[in-house]
Amino acid sequence: MTKTKWVLLLALMIFILSILGCTSNGEPSPTITPILPTVTLPDPKTETKKAPPVDNVFDQYFSALKDENYAEMYSMLTTQSKEQITEEDFTKIYRDFAGEFALDNLSYEITASKTNPESAFVSYDLTYFSDIFGEISHSYEITLVLEDGEWRIPWDESLIIPELVDGNYLKRDMVRGTRGTIYDIKQAPLAVQADAIAVGLRPDFVNLEESEGLVSLLARISDWTIDDIIFLIDNAVPGAYIPIAEVGIDEYGSIIRALSGYDAVVISEYNSRFYPDGGIAPHVVGYISAIQQDEVDKYKKLGYQSYEKVGREGIEEWGEPYLAGKPGGSLYLLDKDGKVLQEMGQVEGEPAQNIYTTIDSEFQQGVEDAINTVNGAVVVLERDTGKVLAMASSPDFNPNGFQTENINWDSWLNEIYSDTYNPLLNRASQGQYPLGSVFKIITTAAALESGLYTADTTYDCGYFFNEAPGLNLHDWTYEWYLEDGETPPSGVLTLPQGLIRSCNPYFWHIGYDLYQQGMETALSDMARGFGLGSPTGIEGIKEEAGNVSDPKEPVDAINLAIGQGDLLVTPLQVANFTAAVGNGGNLFIPWVIDRIEDQDGNIVLQNGPVVQSTLPVSPENLKVIQDAMVGVVSSRTPRGTAEKVFRGFKIPVAGKTGTAESEAQNPHAWFTGFTLAGREGKPDIAVAVIVENAGEGSEWAAPIFRRIIELYFYGAPKGLYPWEAAYGVKKTPTPEIFETPTPENGG
Repeated sequence: MTKTKWVLLLALMIFILSILGCTSNGEPSPTITPILPTVTLPDPKTETKKAPPVDNVFDQYFSALKDENYAEMYSMLTTQSKEQITEEDFTKIYRDFAGEFALDNLSYEITASKTNPESAFVSYDLTYFSDIFGEISHSYEITLVLEDGEWRIPWDESLIIPELVDGNYLKRDMVRGTRGTIYDIKQAPLAVQADAIAVGLRPDFVNLEESEGLVSLLARISDWTIDDIIFLIDNAVPGAYIPIAEVGIDEYGSIIRALSGYDAVVISEYNSRFYPDGGIAPHVVGYISAIQQDEVDKYKKLGYQSYEKVGREGIEEWGEPYLAGKPGGSLYLLDKDGKVLQEMGQVEGEPAQNIYTTIDSEFQQGVEDAINTVNGAVVVLERDTGKVLAMASSPDFNPNGFQTENINWDSWLNEIYSDTYNPLLNRASQGQYPLGSVFKIITTAAALESGLYTADTTYDCGYFFNEAPGLNLHDWTYEWYLEDGETPPSGVLTLPQGLIRSCNPYFWHIGYDLYQQGMETALSDMARGFGLGSPTGIEGIKEEAGNVSDPKEPVDAINLAIGQGDLLVTPLQVANFTAAVGNGGNLFIPWVIDRIEDQDGNIVLQNGPVVQSTLPVSPENLKVIQDAMVGVVSSRTPRGTAEKVFRGFKIPVAGKTGTAESEAQNPHAWFTGFTLAGREGKPDIAVAVIVENAGEGSEWAAPIFRRIIELYFYGAPKGLYPWEAAYGVKKTPTPEIFETPTPENGG
């Protein structure tokens, strides 16, 4: 019962009693004292809702600005502010400010605040930081408004900086110096800002019966052969234009003058990023191209103008901070009519720096020619240092196709993007493949290090393997037997002989045995010890880590033992561990960046050999593997899988073949190995070769390996491939593809 009701009840009772106190005859009644209950009345309550702290508003707003979350910032404005500016215009104003100032970070501090029930007066200091223009600091005062229990910001442009009023805006005027040059190890340019000449051909104006000299001249300045050019002319559609080549302004002077006399030839001078010889090591060097629309904000913050070009892929991308230098210029405040009101900042530019690689252009070109008729990759390392001497991926591409100043650019670019084999992919470092029988090197190491096997452990290598329940696998010798009716099984082999012969049943047995003996991860652990499943750490180019999984059941270990299952590796990783096997166990970080110099020749960065780890194999067991790899190619062990390819070869080498199952078409062909020449001034090398969907490693990858060794030691190849009509020319215009069974081996 409320207090009011108690008071009314008490008054009523007193009134009644006062009436009853008088008798009908006028005599007073006896006095009656009422007994009332004691009542404790509660204190009245007043509910007051506190406004949220103003700090939270600023934390949220400026955190959103750092994250470029302009939508969240806009949501914090007062209703009236939102009526005065759209979210789109709000976002554009902030984006333009951040881009022109090159906003990198900011900080703020509340210096005073006073909160009222419906508003809050706040003073704060705000500082913007730019990597280009330093910092801008201002003090601000603002009155927050409470709407729906939340503080909202009454906004106008002056809350960015006070000068941004009445349509004023920031604009910068920046100048960047010439882009730095990328050189090979002998200081020959691989990418340079230069004057160049583009040469093209209009077939409609060519009479082949009268133009033999023209075709010969075009072949001399390009990668085309005379037959190539004649074929292109004969098969051109009416009105066609054929890009031929780009050459330096001072190259082929007499030939260019002679070509200018032909109406069919188009000659155009231009200045841009120039890649000599159509791009040497294009996957290593990379290319540059224009900043795209969706990248403008990102690059403006780094000091770029929207029309500039930036590095893409390879060293051009990795080395952008060095090659681009830093622009110089000023930041201006302009009024709405574009008139300069004030210089807000100024910065001195810094010249670009030059990058020197470990690539030898001449050798690199030979390596590229060695695989230009197949799809695949080659990596060549100095065996004892990890230095990259060559890295080739096929098909490759002409990086001059990205230079729009070049009249040939759209033709080259169309060629790049119409190629279904993805020529932009660096198969050497980003291509991920099953390793096939090359992995038997690692399986041998795991077997020897397990203590269960020695170099003298024997196994009877027959056509079939059926030790594991539910599995009936056959050796590569059985595949050959089905074809020729003569190839016998390998018979009783020691462990190194098993590697030489690449006996699948022996290695299936090892994988199954180690798993059954409780060493379930012996193979995968050894693979990781050889650097598989992780990036090599190479600077300058992008790479993939590949994949090494621990076996979950016996069949996984059986597959892994011959480099199949879900194992994936890159050719760079394979070349790297091959070098480690050859040099005694040192797994280096491969390096393709030799040094970086400023314009005065001062060294800014210098690289050299760095040992990442040591193979988890004892010197004695590593010697067993090295000797077995020599046996793979040696005529002293005529049962080696690559003995025929290297018969009579004078350079001492060691290697291993691999034939890796592919989900489509034929298997991938592998060969990896190292030299043991020990020549003064000619360091030994390690080479990994993969040919995609080609077949046997001994038939495709091993001959390419041999040619690369010849190029390195002799400067020129000594013979043709089995599939060549002439150097770099297939016997048939397109490779024949046969429907053949995919072998279950990696022989």
